[in-house]
Amino acid sequence: MPKATEAFRNIGEVSAELGVRKHVLRFWEAKFPQLKPMKRGGGRRYYRPADIQLLRGIRHLLQTRGYTIKGVQKILREDGVDDVKTLGAQEEERRSAKSSQGPAGIDMPRHFSAAEVSALRAVAAELSAVRAMLSGNADQRGAQQTGRRQRRASARG
Repeated sequence: MPKATEAFRNIGEVSAELGVRKHVLRFWEAKFPQLKPMKRGGGRRYYRPADIQLLRGIRHLLQTRGYTIKGVQKILREDGVDDVKTLGAQEEERRSAKSSQGPAGIDMPRHFSAAEVSALRAVAAELSAVRAMLSGNADQRGAQQTGRRQRRASARG
């Protein structure tokens, strides 16, 4: 049985995996003739693993490195599809290594340095002071409003 990474994927699955909207994937197909997903009945697109690697490379060049569509087209023409796929694979490896997930996709706690802990404590102390000031002002405003109501009531009565 083939691994999940070897299976064909529909446009919705690829969109979710890459974090790119479906219409963007269709637009990229029009702009990059090297990208050719299989089309079945009804025009449904099925992306091969090679297509997904190329999409990762294109996404990396456009979104991370800041290339324009024309710039990526030039890279594909001059350096070839394999170089862009390699960029996509490297970016995916970097993202995987950066991920702080433990077994079974459970987020592991982040460990802060002593300097970060000290800075966080200072911010928490400032926030507590601001909260105290705001609640003190609220108490004063409430007392002032109560005093005004009593004066109005006594003036009427």
